[in-house]
Amino acid sequence: MHIVVCIKQVPDSAQIRVHPVTNTIMRQGVPTIINPFDLFSLEEALRMRDAHGGEVTVLTMGPPMASDSLRKALTFGADRGVLLTDRFFAGSDTLATSFALSAAIQKIGQVYGKPDVIFAGKQTIDGDTAQVGPGIAKRLDLLQLTYVAKIASVDPAAREITVERRAEGGTQMLQTKLPCLVTMLEGSNEIRRGTLNDALRAARAEIITWSAADAGIEDLTKCGLRGSPTVVKRVFAPTARQEKAKILGEPGDSTRDLADGLISEIFTRKPALETALAVENCAA
Repeated sequence: MHIVVCIKQVPDSAQIRVHPVTNTIMRQGVPTIINPFDLFSLEEALRMRDAHGGEVTVLTMGPPMASDSLRKALTFGADRGVLLTDRFFAGSDTLATSFALSAAIQKIGQVYGKPDVIFAGKQTIDGDTAQVGPGIAKRLDLLQLTYVAKIASVDPAAREITVERRAEGGTQMLQTKLPCLVTMLEGSNEIRRGTLNDALRAARAEIITWSAADAGIEDLTKCGLRGSPTVVKRVFAPTARQEKAKILGEPGDSTRDLADGLISEIFTRKPALETALAVENCAA
């Protein structure tokens, strides 16, 4: 099997800064990490390869320093890393990003073999949109399995995959044909520790670097800021609430006493609610 994992190098969320003019994330001088959600996808891809054979290709789009994240992925056991980097990609929103990544995946298929499964994290911690994975699936005309909590089974011979998907109100068991795209939830597995051999191999490995032209992208108007219809009008921190939290009840109070105290506090602050409920009860 050939498995492609899309990862993203993101700023450490504790030290994110926003450009005051462009409203884009400032990455210079901010420590970076692999998007945590993508690590669960990488681990699942490695488990699938270990069970059924094949190769795992890790793909990312970003500045040249994003190669650090690819090398880190190699230390976990990935077979190769591909960096898609070009000044034309600067400022890409999810639409432009999914366009560039889907082109790179097609190129990967031509060079290293068509992917059977494409993995991505549920979302990234810097954008939180959860749109890039489904966007890639749409552009490549792939079936997509999102918010997957567990890979139940994979049958390469029958070209089928069965997963548990978290949904509102419960869990769905879904089965579909390969190839497909899967986005993994957090906590879906336990990230492995890389071996010494993998660490040494990663240190010596050559990161495959492609420009837009290398990836076969001809229409540059669909890349970067020019291909990004999303506009961030303003970025701001929420105003701190002046009112402090109030602790109700005392240690040892019964559940009923706590509930009565909470209801009384709600009616004190929202007297109209108490009146409306009283009228509704009388009508009933």
